[in-house]
Amino acid sequence: MDCVLTHKYIPVCQLQLDEATGHIMKIGKTHHPEHLPVGVKMSDGAADRADLNRWWAGRTIPASRSGIGQALEAMGLADTRVLLTKCLGLSLSDQYWMKPMDRDVDWADVNFFDNPFSEDVGNALLGKPVKPADFDFHSPDNTSDGFLKKRWKIINEKRYLLKAGTNPFMQQPFNEVIASAVMRRLGIRHASYSLIFDHGVPYSACEDFITKDTELVSAWRVMRTQKRGNQMSLYHHYLNCCEALGAQGIARALDEMLVVDYIIANEDRHQNNFGLVRNAETLEWIGAAPIYDSGSSLGYDKLTSQILSEDKIECKPFRKTHEQQIKLVSSFDWVDFGALDGLGDEMRSILDAAGKYMDEDRKSAIIASVEKRIAKLKIIAETQ
Repeated sequence: MDCVLTHKYIPVCQLQLDEATGHIMKIGKTHHPEHLPVGVKMSDGAADRADLNRWWAGRTIPASRSGIGQALEAMGLADTRVLLTKCLGLSLSDQYWMKPMDRDVDWADVNFFDNPFSEDVGNALLGKPVKPADFDFHSPDNTSDGFLKKRWKIINEKRYLLKAGTNPFMQQPFNEVIASAVMRRLGIRHASYSLIFDHGVPYSACEDFITKDTELVSAWRVMRTQKRGNQMSLYHHYLNCCEALGAQGIARALDEMLVVDYIIANEDRHQNNFGLVRNAETLEWIGAAPIYDSGSSLGYDKLTSQILSEDKIECKPFRKTHEQQIKLVSSFDWVDFGALDGLGDEMRSILDAAGKYMDEDRKSAIIASVEKRIAKLKIIAETQ
């Protein structure tokens, strides 16, 4: 399929796409190299094909997604990469898409910010019954990343991402709501999460913080804009890349992220779930993205005894332990510890909604572990 990689209305480069594999086979003329995805280089006067393929493949649902095998079978597909071509690569996280050269179609006609989309893919991804005969693949669910089952849904004309948890505790949705409570109390910009139940199964629900004029650029892509020195830490490399791009206020935003992740013992703040937001047309950097995707925390996959002992808590993205990573915070002056008074009671009300998925001992262990880390953080802040 001959296409033009398009950034909203702006043609970026011509290319040839293999519809069977979703692989970019050939790169043609590059019209606006400044609008290439962040981190994609130019090579011999054209967009680098290997770089562009890595970016393109990164838009697809990962093969590790929970329940993806059954979903693909229900959709009659062999590989998640094929889903990309079936929705023109459209997303609710940015404004890139593949415009077929043999079709008279425009951004206004197909983007998911303004237009309705099918629920078929989302239903298949959640394991709900679908009808293959009239299956509609036009959905932003084709380009959603992450391990957990999730789907996009239009609620009251707004786009929400619904995300499930994992057995046996289904704890991640509740963790997202607790993380939102922590950040609300501390005055930190964040994507606000609420709880939704569908046939007794809990999901976190978050309104899309990206609009039709903005886009999310992951830290992983930001860090590809410059070569990292052998002796340079990932933390300083990211700051240097942001500074070179002209993004402001990033050190403070990282301070806030690291403090929140310390409090909730986040184990999975990888380079693809934080980053920057920019204007899709002017390419102006707006700043750090609001903090989102904090569900893999609070001992979500651990036994109650392990939550209390705090054994084997992993840490990302800059250090292996939270004790090491919290030392990267440049200032704690902004942390109002008094605002966290009563957090335990609010957590209890959130966890009580878990019903059969969580017993009283587990709830108490989660609350006690957070209160313990807040006390430790206060000592750290006072002694730094």
